[in-house]
Formats: sequence, C-alpha cells, structure tokens
Amino acid sequence: MSETFSNESVEMALAFLINSLLVATVVVIHHEALNGLFRIGQKLTVHRNLALLIGVFGALIAHITEIWLFALGYFYMVHSDAFETLKGNFDGSLIDCAYFSFTTYTSLGFGDIEPLGHLRFTAGLEALTGLVMITWTASFMFLKMQRYWVHRQDGNGY
Repeated sequence: MSETFSNESVEMALAFLINSLLVATVVVIHHEALNGLFRIGQKLTVHRNLALLIGVFGALIAHITEIWLFALGYFYMVHSDAFETLKGNFDGSLIDCAYFSFTTYTSLGFGDIEPLGHLRFTAGLEALTGLVMITWTASFMFLKMQRYWVHRQDGNGY
C-alpha cells in the first residue's frame, strides 16, 4: 500500500511539473507573439488589410506552436511508463497527439480520443489554457481593428 501511494505521489508530482511547464511556456510564447505583432504593427506602414492579415496569421502561428507544444507533452506522457494513455481512435503517434491537442485546445472535442489517468487533468488544463489564449488573441485583434476603425472615422481611412 505504501509503495502504491508513493508511486501515485510521484506520478502526480511529475504531471503537475509537466503541466506547469506546458502552461507557462504557452503563456510566454503567446505574450511574445502578441508583443512582437504589436511592435511590427507600430513599425510597418502598410494597408490596413495587410496589417490585419499579418496579425491574424501571426496569432495563428502562435496558437499552432502552442498546440504542438501540448502535443509533444502528450506524446512524452503517453510513451512514459509513469502515465496512462489516450484511448479510442489513437495509435500512439505524434500526429494523433497533435490531433487530440488541436481538438482539446480549441475545446472542439470530437470525443474519438479519450484521456486516461493524469492525462485527463492535462487535457482539461489545455482546454482552459486554449480558451484564455484564444480570448487574449480576440482582445488583441479587437484593439488592433478598433485603431483602424477610429482612423477611418477621422477620415484617415486607407
């Protein structure tokens, strides 16, 4: 009984460490991406449609990077002896981990792959993190567009 409790404690601590590193890294990546897009927007004088495309594609690249980071976390955890696995339409490949990560981060959740054990917490944490990152991006894009709308109302439009 003591050995089982000890193993469970180690697994939980390792899951907490991995999850904390994943979330912290995602937040830093997102901050740096949006900060970089803001600085680019200040330096470049481009048509507002091009500026919007730069903002959207820059944000999408940040989200995709973050999703793949979680996918790598799942891949490590699935192939580690310390964690359970993902079950369902899942073959253990990195691309399946990425697919699961995409559907989890966006809260789409088709349900064809199901996390077990500590991976359930990682999946829930990824969904919450994805929600926060997506709304952060939406706020950033709103502020960017608001700047263009104000310029257009002032007659400084295109």
